[in-house]
Amino acid sequence: MHTVVVGTSGVTASDVLAVARGGARVELSDEAVAALAAAREIVDALAAKPDPVYGVSTGFGALATRHISQELRTQLQRNIVRSHAAGMGPRVEREVVRALMFLRLKTVCSGHTGVRPEVAQTMADLLNAGITPVVHEYGSLGCSGDLAPLSHCALALMGEGDAEGPDGTVRPAAELLAEHGIAPVELREKEGLALLNGTDGMLGMLVMALADLDRLYTSADITAALSLEALLGTDKVLAPELHAIRPHPGQGASAANMLAVLKDSQLTGHHQDDAPRVQDAYSVRCAPQVAGAGRDTLAHARLVAERELAAAVDNPVVLPDGRVESNGNFHGAPVAYVLDFLAIAAADLASIAERRTDRLLDKNRSHGLPPFLADDPGVDSGLMIAQYTQAALVSEMKRLAVPASADSIPSSAMQEDHVSMGWSAARKLRTAVDNLTRVLAIELYAATRAVELREGLTPAPATRAVIDAVREAGVEGPGPDRFLAPDLAAADAFVRDGLLVAAAEKVTGPLR
Repeated sequence: MHTVVVGTSGVTASDVLAVARGGARVELSDEAVAALAAAREIVDALAAKPDPVYGVSTGFGALATRHISQELRTQLQRNIVRSHAAGMGPRVEREVVRALMFLRLKTVCSGHTGVRPEVAQTMADLLNAGITPVVHEYGSLGCSGDLAPLSHCALALMGEGDAEGPDGTVRPAAELLAEHGIAPVELREKEGLALLNGTDGMLGMLVMALADLDRLYTSADITAALSLEALLGTDKVLAPELHAIRPHPGQGASAANMLAVLKDSQLTGHHQDDAPRVQDAYSVRCAPQVAGAGRDTLAHARLVAERELAAAVDNPVVLPDGRVESNGNFHGAPVAYVLDFLAIAAADLASIAERRTDRLLDKNRSHGLPPFLADDPGVDSGLMIAQYTQAALVSEMKRLAVPASADSIPSSAMQEDHVSMGWSAARKLRTAVDNLTRVLAIELYAATRAVELREGLTPAPATRAVIDAVREAGVEGPGPDRFLAPDLAAADAFVRDGLLVAAAEKVTGPLR
């Protein structure tokens, strides 16, 4: 099994994906163990002094003014975990919790948190045993970190609360730890706080969304090319010299992808000869501009994620010179903004895809295709209601595009008086990514059927390969009305699993 080694300088996006989705094992580097031990010596020295130090010998948040005596500090750390594990609502997905746990371990191993090496090792042991704490949908405001979600994970380290075992069954965490020979940790000074204070949940969801959207933006270029071909559009608007004079990188990449998919098509450009169209509609002609803007948004979000993956997010932090200083680095604004930005871009990509689908189904705008791509219009409704479903998905995505990060709600007796709502931004982005997959699946379903209805004209080799692959995957072609939901589900899986991109790339080579 693949192993990810965690050091002191952060992790990569591929590390997060390997652990969260691939079940990779986690090991601590010798460098990380040494850094953990060195930072812990600093915390122990401060804990022995009479002077109060936030997070070491004081209460937390609005209660930070109280100095806590040594005999109560173990109880203090245990209490912060128990009291902050206050989430409610549905369970969060296993991959999200694994990403969250791994990213917290990443910060712990930086040597800036003061956590003992044995606590970090226990975090790795839980991941390696496939034990996933139960984390709930609601409880994070995205400031002072994802407090409630991280607290539920810390609770499991203590042998309390519930967790999902490797077999998928939810049981008491104490039972699961005992079965795997993992001793629960007894938290000491600062450790409870250090396990709770980070942007790990929202960052993990950002990393996974970026991976999914990479695939979906390439998928959107393919479905847009199929729709252009089915509508007898012109591929002249994809010429590299046109995109060179407006040098947005994403726009150029999307145009190049579409042009590669449409190479040697006999369907493109026919309207110049036998129809009064001078230009294709915006949803066809401007596909690279819209998808390209989204690609550039992805690039910016990836830069933010890379910075955060290299960060040590905690409060207070242990500095190399021995100081333990309070700070505001736990604030989720940098991550929250790009999470919201991605939801906006995804909604717009879905919107333009839906407009192309609607054009394919409208006999007044489809340039010779039957109404709703029906076999016997009137007797058959064709894909009429598939477009309704697509429209409903797009409408929801527009609502999800309203930024969570523009909101803030005060907490902790006004000590935490401006929060990022980054967790909420991440949760709605996950829904948006799922919906975008379904929207593109419906465009794929309509466009492949429409291309096949253009009898006597030969599609591009790449689009022919996509049509053949999607039919082999169980998505049926033109014909009388049938139960559509299974076809749409199969198309969804075809896009979601990367089979659409793979089918095109067998002909085109790697797309951008």
